[in-house]
Amino acid sequence: MSDSRETVSSKDTEEVIMEATFRALSKHGYKDLRMRDIGEEMDLTRQVIHYHFDGKYDLLSAFLEHVIDQYEGSVEVNEHADPRSELDARIDQCLFGPEFEEFGHWERMKVYHELYTHAQNDGDHRELFNEHYDRIRESIVEVVEEGIERGEFAAVDAERMGQLITDVIHAARGRRMALGHTDAPEEARKAIDDFVLSSLYDDG
Repeated sequence: MSDSRETVSSKDTEEVIMEATFRALSKHGYKDLRMRDIGEEMDLTRQVIHYHFDGKYDLLSAFLEHVIDQYEGSVEVNEHADPRSELDARIDQCLFGPEFEEFGHWERMKVYHELYTHAQNDGDHRELFNEHYDRIRESIVEVVEEGIERGEFAAVDAERMGQLITDVIHAARGRRMALGHTDAPEEARKAIDDFVLSSLYDDG
């Protein structure tokens, strides 16, 4: 059992189960994961898991939503920040992730991408990933549109820019996870700055 296990006195029950699922997935992978593996990663009985979730698939669906919510709810931008600062914060959050007390960004991305890979054969999970992708893209589009309206950005095609940035982010994360190219996120960030965001200030 993990030395970092938690009890219900410090987190609510579902949070404990979600973090235990992180640990179990990181050790056993999606294909070989068993409910007992998750139970072994926490100080709660397996019966508690079955009380909250109707089996492994239900638990993993809730877990996927939990992972997505962690990322979508973790962008912190000063309410008075200019559009470029907000855009930078959103891109950095997607590429480098928020801080976590347990399991860093890339440990969590490893689990995320394993579920992402299996989603091609799972309509429900594919829908969750599609919705997440759309929200990332739209959050970027909205900031670009705001910058254009305020006269701080050139009149670029905000939809296409949002699409391109989101695709670069996903490609860089995938390259780091699948191929072990640890410099992929940093290289993607530089490319976005040099070849994409530079057009926001191109009057020509």
